[in-house]
Amino acid sequence: MLDTATVQIIKATVPALQIYANDITSHFYPLLFVQHPEVLPYFNQTNQGKGTQPKALANAVIAYGANIDELGNLSEAVSKIVQKHVALGILPEQYDAVGSCLLQAIKTVLGDAATDEVIDAWAKAYGQLANILINAEESIYTENEQKAGGWRGERDFTLVKRVDESSVITSFYFQPADNNGLPSFEAGQFLTLVFDDIDGVSMRRNYSLSDAAGKDYLRISVKREPNGVVSNHLHDNIQLGDKVKLRAPSGDFTLRKNTKPLILLTGGVGITPAISMLNTEAGSGRDIRFIHAAINSDVHAFKQHVDQLATAHNHIKPLYIYSQPEPDCQPHATGFIDASLIAEQLPADRDVEFYLLGPTGFMKAALAIATSLGVPENQIHYEFFGPSEALTA
Repeated sequence: MLDTATVQIIKATVPALQIYANDITSHFYPLLFVQHPEVLPYFNQTNQGKGTQPKALANAVIAYGANIDELGNLSEAVSKIVQKHVALGILPEQYDAVGSCLLQAIKTVLGDAATDEVIDAWAKAYGQLANILINAEESIYTENEQKAGGWRGERDFTLVKRVDESSVITSFYFQPADNNGLPSFEAGQFLTLVFDDIDGVSMRRNYSLSDAAGKDYLRISVKREPNGVVSNHLHDNIQLGDKVKLRAPSGDFTLRKNTKPLILLTGGVGITPAISMLNTEAGSGRDIRFIHAAINSDVHAFKQHVDQLATAHNHIKPLYIYSQPEPDCQPHATGFIDASLIAEQLPADRDVEFYLLGPTGFMKAALAIATSLGVPENQIHYEFFGPSEALTA
């Protein structure tokens, strides 16, 4: 626990950090990468360029300072950070590097206002947060290792199958090279792929698992992004028989297991974790509305699979919406999602588990629709790797 004087300093300086948060994080990341280049593979440089990663860090620091005396308010946010760190393989010693550079950035940006007392208080506060995260992460590392078929760190897998799901999305099926089995996982979780050398650069990327657990493989389904270094490497260079390093399934964006109707509202490649959820619940008898928005049938992944499940299970009802349908497309609706279209899929009491996944603009619209239709806030679920206010602004 922090002493009263430290807590008071932290809370008193939060407003200043809030004003200069973007300046601090803009200074912090270049400092970190210069002083500790070994951490570069843990950061998505695309998100760095877009500014989403610095903004997320700034929001996290401010939230932590503002709630320094009521950390229970941050339990959900801490859980997400822990899961992300476990997926990437963050180690205790890396917290020292981050803490040192963060304090340097605060000192540089705030100047004379960052007195020795202020820096000392934030050093203590950061140390407390680091210990919370390190202990929580170690708990998950141990749990993953002790699961049947589980592991700690990186494990070699072999690509045993590739399937083109659409003109832009390909599924990759991996089996463990050591033949020692696979752990169970929750629908909605993701894998981390580790590449030691893509054009001389080490990289780590998260991809949602796109099938149910209990198979003899782990499957991800990846969209080829125009400027996506890893997605293009997967599509162009990873062939059958090639080895890829994977980290254990992670993530707290998981399927709630109850009897409430399940709404899976997806756009584009956001369909991938929803397929894992759909496959997991297909035989449950649970009412499932599978709503997918795409440009047209050419880029619509898993359509045949979903249609087959709907034919076999009358409790699964698909709805496809195409924004730019070709003459041979046969969507249920055209244009974009709107409240009236989604309302038709909901029961009158709105007592559903509502999952929404897709590009930022799509998720922003979907969240606004779900909220406006009266779906309970704690029953609306989404995973977004960026500042949460980007969806609600």
